[in-house]
Amino acid sequence: MELPAYFLRRPDLEISPATLAGFERLYRQYVEPGTAVEIPYDLAAPKWQFLCYLCDHKNILMHGSAVRDITEFEPRQSNDIEEFGNRKAVYAASDGLWPMYFAIVDRTRVKGLVNACFRRITPDGIKSEPYYYFSIDRPALPLNPWREGMIYFLPGDTFESQTIEDSGEFKVESAQGASLVGVTPLAKLAVAPGDFPFLKEVYGHDPEELFKKATANPKGFPWRDDPA
Repeated sequence: MELPAYFLRRPDLEISPATLAGFERLYRQYVEPGTAVEIPYDLAAPKWQFLCYLCDHKNILMHGSAVRDITEFEPRQSNDIEEFGNRKAVYAASDGLWPMYFAIVDRTRVKGLVNACFRRITPDGIKSEPYYYFSIDRPALPLNPWREGMIYFLPGDTFESQTIEDSGEFKVESAQGASLVGVTPLAKLAVAPGDFPFLKEVYGHDPEELFKKATANPKGFPWRDDPA
């Protein structure tokens, strides 16, 4: 079954040998030592490719924030309709694109976020490429509510993955991870709105209508108010 078009697929991640060597150089020089330095990104490849490569091939999760000088992540109580995401924990993503959204959304001008990153798993265990969904409250969308932010690289040792859900035809694996203990970042990377490849595909929702739909049908994500 094809998913609706509003679920966005990750752009092709074709990495040349030269780009791969650059990714590995930055990883060994700035991430592996674990000194929490800001990476001076000097590669031609988009930053999202570097982030996705590390999440896909290293034991690293990512956290996006507007705060540029976090030295320790402490567990905080979240507010989510899902049990996994409604705990006192440090939350991060096992995907490099998803946290960019949190880094670039200006929360002083945006009240509500609706988002997801997941892979489908077929009955024979084959995983799809990641799918994404991004939405903010509609009144804020035309106001260009973006900012520069920071992506933090977190060691994956203490993180647990969200339970895989069975939707019948296939299973769904979320990219969300949670650590119930504090986490010290390994490194960080500055990002700007232009680094986010889905900037023009962020949807706008009516906060009141979304609340009504989510209350009536908690499993009806993403509770859109159009037929697209």
